[in-house]
Amino acid sequence: MSQADPTGDSARPRADLVIRDASQVLTCAGVPYEVGLLENAWIALAGEIIAAVGSREAVEAAVDCAGAEVIDARGRVVAPGFVDSHTHLVFGGSRVEEYAAKMTASDPAAVRAMLEERGLKTGPMATVERTRACSAAELLDSAAARLAGMLASGTTTVESKSGYGLSTESELLLLETNRALCQSSPVDVLSTFLGAHGFPEDMARDAYLGCLIDDMIPRVAAAGLAEFADVWCDDGYYTAAESRRILVAAREAGMEPKIHADAYSYIGASDLAADMGAVSVDHLNYTPRSVMGALAEAGVVGVIMPALDFAVKHPRPFDARAMIEEGMTLALATDICPGCWAESQQFVMALACRSYAMSASEAVWAATRGGAHALGLHDRGSVTPGQLADLQIWGVPTFEHVIYRLGGNVVDQVLKRGRVVVDRALKAGG
Repeated sequence: MSQADPTGDSARPRADLVIRDASQVLTCAGVPYEVGLLENAWIALAGEIIAAVGSREAVEAAVDCAGAEVIDARGRVVAPGFVDSHTHLVFGGSRVEEYAAKMTASDPAAVRAMLEERGLKTGPMATVERTRACSAAELLDSAAARLAGMLASGTTTVESKSGYGLSTESELLLLETNRALCQSSPVDVLSTFLGAHGFPEDMARDAYLGCLIDDMIPRVAAAGLAEFADVWCDDGYYTAAESRRILVAAREAGMEPKIHADAYSYIGASDLAADMGAVSVDHLNYTPRSVMGALAEAGVVGVIMPALDFAVKHPRPFDARAMIEEGMTLALATDICPGCWAESQQFVMALACRSYAMSASEAVWAATRGGAHALGLHDRGSVTPGQLADLQIWGVPTFEHVIYRLGGNVVDQVLKRGRVVVDRALKAGG
């Protein structure tokens, strides 16, 4: 990062922007689940990269700060941008009637019957139908609005899955929408092919499985539309054997595996994740403790989603403490989808701490550095020299406020690749 001096002497890199006098900087570097707290700290940015972090003296010794733009962070907290590693960001319509009807109902079948009498379909297949009916522009506009809400809440990197198309052309359109979102938004959007999110009503099971492997995966790979491939391995969805076939084909085509595992049953999905060395294994509600240990040993990141458990009133919430005690690396994610419309990682963190016995430090780490690990990213998720300058500044004096101020948004500013892209503090001040 140093620049050559015409005299031949090494020159300090020149800062473009300096964040000074932060009450707290959460580096999220070093030991897992520790925020790496620095007090009264400075951060110097050079272009898209963090150039120096530490005391004023240390930063000014390492970087030429003369002439740099300055953000005064006195009384505020600086953290890495959130990395949301499991979302279903692109879909058509909503299932608001279904969600509202379930609030006071004890019999899900009765809810479905009542809504069907009103001509309203329920469940994921209702979303498939509504998604297929949308134009490309409608899908892009609705997803962009959700993504803007996520950015305003501090999220700077998002994984977005397909899965509500369940046909070759529809799945390709969802992935193309991800690409368009990444090009039009400051947020980095990474794509996951999830054609194996269910089985379409207009095709036999075996025929669709063949379509996934022989048609969809090659076309997605040829177009370079996805970094990852995912499968929902659970009772009523894909078996462990079917999931292996799909993920092996995807890996051979250049997409690394992720797995929706053990969400509503244990049929070997998490074992498959460990055996294949998947990038991540997600949900984990029914995962045996012995398999948690195997996942830790295999280095597979566990992605847990408190908002999804909350939204569906899950009968068996995941056991975050057991996963941590077994040595697993965990990431927190929103799982934003029609059944769990959660844009805010702050909300997710509050649930993780209150309902799953995670500490504030563990939640911050899992929503930032853990999320980066769950996407195989090593250039973000921490506030350290050489990392991307994806940062958020919270208008609170200590980081614990992020899980304390329930339902709010502590974000004042968001920086993406060294550039301020959200400035709520300025807007609030007129």
